[in-house]
Amino acid sequence: MIDGWFLLIYAVLAIPAAGHALLFKKDSRSALGWFVICLTFPLAGPVCYFFFGVNRIRSRARKLEVNSPFKIEHEMRDQRQIMAFQIPPPLDEIVRMSDAVNRRPLIAGNMITPLVNGEETYPSMISAIEQAEKYIYLSTYIFETRSTGRIFVDALTHARERGVDVRVIIDGVGEWYSIPRAGRLLAKRGIRFARFLPPRLYPPTFRINLRNHRKILVVDGKVAFVGGMNIRDGHLVNKTENRHPVIDLHFRLTGPIAGQIEHAFLEDWRFATGEQLTPGPVHSFNTGNTICRVVVDGPNIHIDRLEMLLLCAVSFARKSISIMTPYFLPSSELIGALQAAALKGVAVRILLPEKNNLPFVHWASMRLIPDLLERGVGIFFQPPPFVHTKLIIIDHHYAQIGSANLDTRSLRLNFELMVEIYGRSVAQDLLPHFEHQLEKAREITLEEMVARPLALKLRDSFSWLFTPYL
Repeated sequence: MIDGWFLLIYAVLAIPAAGHALLFKKDSRSALGWFVICLTFPLAGPVCYFFFGVNRIRSRARKLEVNSPFKIEHEMRDQRQIMAFQIPPPLDEIVRMSDAVNRRPLIAGNMITPLVNGEETYPSMISAIEQAEKYIYLSTYIFETRSTGRIFVDALTHARERGVDVRVIIDGVGEWYSIPRAGRLLAKRGIRFARFLPPRLYPPTFRINLRNHRKILVVDGKVAFVGGMNIRDGHLVNKTENRHPVIDLHFRLTGPIAGQIEHAFLEDWRFATGEQLTPGPVHSFNTGNTICRVVVDGPNIHIDRLEMLLLCAVSFARKSISIMTPYFLPSSELIGALQAAALKGVAVRILLPEKNNLPFVHWASMRLIPDLLERGVGIFFQPPPFVHTKLIIIDHHYAQIGSANLDTRSLRLNFELMVEIYGRSVAQDLLPHFEHQLEKAREITLEEMVARPLALKLRDSFSWLFTPYL
């Protein structure tokens, strides 16, 4: 009798779940992991796979997209003009690749201002909120309710009281980083907010891996902020009572690009609430000479946009590739592209934090470093405090800024937002920051990695096995 039930469970649950993983998982190691779990634990395995392994986000997003008001047509005539007069080869190849995977056009006439740490970022964001006249859209992964968070809540409350439409999106898991939760505080102040894919017991939703990692602030469609900074005291590096300071880089953007960032927020709002809002008027005013484009990526999109763009940009690099990221667990394809670039003479420099807030991720990253060093890739460790900056610069004329890390979670699981930047402002505004951080960093040598104790190498290799899940 027991054998009969076992065979029934195997036939009804384990085999279909394992087959689903084989058919729909993009990463072979992830598919293999779920395949083994489902067949080894024929009852618990399929149940875990149903709650944690199945991506229902994509089908839901497609249903919402059918009648979406945010389908942005390519302005190809304007783009051809931009490419002909302002974007030299081989950057035009990156433009074409981005055209193929993205549905947003390049936009000229923007200004981008880098903001270092919370000391520069938060006052600038609060000032924009205080000057808002029509609407404020804010999205964040973590919204702490300590001193910094309270300042934001007060500013948003004052804006609402003077008639500004204020809407806030908080990630359903990231909100739990702070007690009391920000959502409750916002609700008490009468501010509209939405939790993005919060875990629930009923109806059961446990998509803890599919997180909204985007950091967005848009004010009146004229000014926007993006980058890697959450709303938390930790980014106030100079605060004496801050025991775990986090260095980071955020960006203030003005010009037509703010409209694209606004559209990204409104798509998230519709996804989280079902409410369809009308975008504000398109502002065609120019505030600078930078050419930009928003790139959104996430589990709701059938193609890995960010990874494909990075592969293209790295492949076409001629002089230099400069990368800053707190978490470095790229795909084997991207690792191969970086190695190939270094072998053909491109100066590839990767800046990583020497001490990471996620040790397991850091150990897995260490497993990748020797192979990169052998092929001529430069690896540099930044001293504490922990550096959370995300910045990619190619040939001094192309860059990506935003929320995505170079790991599986950002490139394949999270909802992320990056901004492509083309032109001289890359060298003028972004490269000096990279070079400044590089001066403080320590270069890692192959001899140093080879001489590490065997126990550490085994620890790193064991951690690396879990790369698809980190």
